[in-house]
Amino acid sequence: MRYNRSGRSGLVLPAVSLGLWQNFGGERPLETSRAIVRRAFDLGVTHFDLANNYGPPYGSAEETFGRLLRQDLAGYRDELVISTKAGYDMWPGPYGDGGTRKYLLASLDQSLGRLGLDYVDIFYSHRFDPDTPLEETMGALDSAVRQGKALYAGISNYNADQTAEAAAILRGLGTPPLIHQPSYSMLNRWIEPELLDTLGAEGIGCICFSPLAQGLLTDRYLDGIPEGSRASRGDTLSPERLTDELLAALRALNEIAARRGQSLAQLALAWTLRDPRMTSTLVGASSVAQLEANVAALDNLAFTSEELAEIDACLARA
Repeated sequence: MRYNRSGRSGLVLPAVSLGLWQNFGGERPLETSRAIVRRAFDLGVTHFDLANNYGPPYGSAEETFGRLLRQDLAGYRDELVISTKAGYDMWPGPYGDGGTRKYLLASLDQSLGRLGLDYVDIFYSHRFDPDTPLEETMGALDSAVRQGKALYAGISNYNADQTAEAAAILRGLGTPPLIHQPSYSMLNRWIEPELLDTLGAEGIGCICFSPLAQGLLTDRYLDGIPEGSRASRGDTLSPERLTDELLAALRALNEIAARRGQSLAQLALAWTLRDPRMTSTLVGASSVAQLEANVAALDNLAFTSEELAEIDACLARA
């Protein structure tokens, strides 16, 4: 495993981290989740990323991971970086969503209960809330750190201006932000024009989620939409995204990957790490084999300028 420093902090994270957004909820077999988490740790994946509403149902991914912590990883707590978040819908009524102090700190207490932990390593504001003063949201993160319930503060899904403002508030409180978690992939490059520059200037790390674009950047869709895939269900991936132009681009990218000795997914993961400001890339996994294949993307992280230009040309046609 390769480890990268998060911004200007002293903390390093594995270049590939395991996200428990999907595949670890209460509807999944516990033994499958156990096998994936144990193998991840054996491979040097020390960072496990959660949120209060990961599941389904909400909270169940934290419950699953808490059970695995007690039964499998209890002796390794100090070798783990565990993160969770609050900001999106979690419980009914006016206090279970958004960026208020009441919601964030109550949610963190609930997350710690489900995880069976006294603290998490990173606690995130999961999204910018336009209805809550940013000083209140950042003040809640600062309180979580000062109360010993989190070691570091993070933000997710904030744009460049919001990130700069949040960083200034947190620095003023004495709790500088450790890391930002945005969506980022070959098909979703919104962080490149401004956000990465802001993170670099502020000394904040960056860990991306959805680096495989909900499975589009795998070999699953090279020949169309297979039965049982996310696109066939239309839940988190709309079948309308799979245009002829996109499919042609995916096939061209797959050819580039093959020349590099990689799968399309491995190419896509390695590509997200090509910028030195990127700390880690978050992968999900539904099986041990899929996890191992994703981690193997680290076997070839070097890109020539010609490869990068060819990739850009493919993506321009998507």
